[in-house]
Amino acid sequence: MLVRRRPDILPSEITPKGIYENRRRFIQAAGIIAAAGLGASALMRARPARAVTKLSARPSPLSVSETPTSFKDVTTYNNYYEFGTDKTDPSETSNTLKTRPWTVAVEGEIKKPKVYDIDELLKLAPLEERVYRMRCVEGWSMVIPWDGFSLSELIKRAEPTSKAKFVEFITLADQAQMPGIGMAILKWPYLEGLRMDEAMHPLTMLSLGLYGETLPNQNGAPVRVVVPWKYGFKNGKSIVKIRFVEEQPKTTWQLANPREYGFYSNVNPEVDHPRWSQAKERRIGEFGKRPTLMFNGYGDQVASLYAGMDLKKNY
Repeated sequence: MLVRRRPDILPSEITPKGIYENRRRFIQAAGIIAAAGLGASALMRARPARAVTKLSARPSPLSVSETPTSFKDVTTYNNYYEFGTDKTDPSETSNTLKTRPWTVAVEGEIKKPKVYDIDELLKLAPLEERVYRMRCVEGWSMVIPWDGFSLSELIKRAEPTSKAKFVEFITLADQAQMPGIGMAILKWPYLEGLRMDEAMHPLTMLSLGLYGETLPNQNGAPVRVVVPWKYGFKNGKSIVKIRFVEEQPKTTWQLANPREYGFYSNVNPEVDHPRWSQAKERRIGEFGKRPTLMFNGYGDQVASLYAGMDLKKNY
């Protein structure tokens, strides 16, 4: 278990000031629950444990040959502000999220709009287990075995028109299930987007599980996007709508702080965050730091997507 008081915790892992100040609202929301006569521990006991479904996923040739981060760390050290701003909040509060029934609407500039039931998505294409490096803009990283398939499988079925230049991912925003929605941290619902060629790239996947099981709530159940060469906040969780649009989407973090969070958000050690360097990272479960890899180590596969672009301007 990570001990957050260790002296080797990086300044880059400190929550941005504006979000830290809003933690009080989250604590107050928890106090309301307690005031209603149901303490946090009793609330945990009152709710059933997450229903886990084993997934049959074939190994993927797109996987990296690195040791995965432990399941415990992957599922207890998370950014998911809908459930709180501390890294441990999502694993402690996300049992309120109900992932059945669940649907994902696919709409916009396409010929075949459709609303998918989550179990239909699970059968849309053969599942693969892809071991991907994942890098957070705060300076930490993991190696995670995701279970899912390339997003392009869904896009091909939607048949985008010539007007579809970008793909938007809209996530659930339900304050009854997500206590963090009550805090004025970000504009809800959380919205992310990709350029069409990024969305169609074989590495971009819809994940419905990790470590051979359906996704835990704190990791974005029941379906999320995984784009391994971009910083983690580009990976929308608990998706309820996928829209194909002509104009570049105004994404959540870009709206909140455009100086620090650009639309592309490619992992780039040469472009510092305004408040810290991106040149090195700390792999969760390890001590010390390692050099950050351009495009998170996926440059051979994705660098051609950005040929001729100024990656300092298009950060």
